[in-house]
Amino acid sequence: MIVDCAIYQDGRRTEGPADFSDALDAARKSDDAFLWIGLHEPTEREFDLVRHEFGLHPLAVEDALRAHQRPKLEVYDDSLFAVLKPVVYESSSDTVSTDELMIFIGDSFVVTVRHGDSAPLADVRSRLEADPQILAHGPTAVLYAISDAVVDHYIDVAGELQVDLEELETEVFAPSGGDSSNTAASIYTFKRQVLEFRRATGPLTAPMTRLAGAGVPFVHQGAQPFFRDVADHLARVNEQVEGLDRLLSDILSAHLAQMGVRQNDDMRKISAWAAMAAVPTMVAGIYGMNFDHMPELHWTWTYPAVVLFMALAVFGLHRQFKRRGWL
Repeated sequence: MIVDCAIYQDGRRTEGPADFSDALDAARKSDDAFLWIGLHEPTEREFDLVRHEFGLHPLAVEDALRAHQRPKLEVYDDSLFAVLKPVVYESSSDTVSTDELMIFIGDSFVVTVRHGDSAPLADVRSRLEADPQILAHGPTAVLYAISDAVVDHYIDVAGELQVDLEELETEVFAPSGGDSSNTAASIYTFKRQVLEFRRATGPLTAPMTRLAGAGVPFVHQGAQPFFRDVADHLARVNEQVEGLDRLLSDILSAHLAQMGVRQNDDMRKISAWAAMAAVPTMVAGIYGMNFDHMPELHWTWTYPAVVLFMALAVFGLHRQFKRRGWL
């Protein structure tokens, strides 16, 4: 589905032909104009018309239709193809989700293909239309603005993840410790979300580094400083993601160590109580063997003496275990 189609001349939106084929011809007649078409989850039949008119490479078209691509930058004879993955973090459910955004740049045209609902294309288009000086640089300005918006949102998501990770860390190292099984599951789930975020940010480093250099076709030569700024922001995000992943691994290791210590404490307590129970059990077992020749069986104070002995033995063991921290 075509969401928007407009001709931009000298950085300003102009009225053009309704048919995008005629609109492309009109844009190419002027040196300072280009056509920007935005599509949302197009079908193969819908995108076939765009492919033929703009001369898009079949492999890039296949990627744009199927989605599920890694962030990348590919150069073809008639166009430049970039894939970005916008990220959304739902703090209520602690879930990271990614959509996909494909950008085709060529001679006097930009084609954006959006999969999902989180791509910031509407906001980017509005900001660019409000700043004709930037939009006057043509399709390169669109690629830069979209990349900048996506990476800036990465920074916001990384900050939200950092806050939630601090809360999780407080929960893990709280004196009570919480439910061990639930805590371990929470840590693992959070680590999966960080991994999903990493899949969006990590592979984008190479495309941004390439755009920040010279010699990329269909990219304005004066745009390198702007793409270097985006690459710097992305590097900061990747450092944050690496830090989150390492800290999660450390928290998980510390939590498992805590669980091991608690299990050892439980085993020591069980062993201590078992040892205290063994003394009266042993004494009672001896007197329960019904021997005929046990002289103390006929003594008047035998029963209270045996009971007192068992009580003193248990009390002594209890004191020893208490002193050693087993109870």
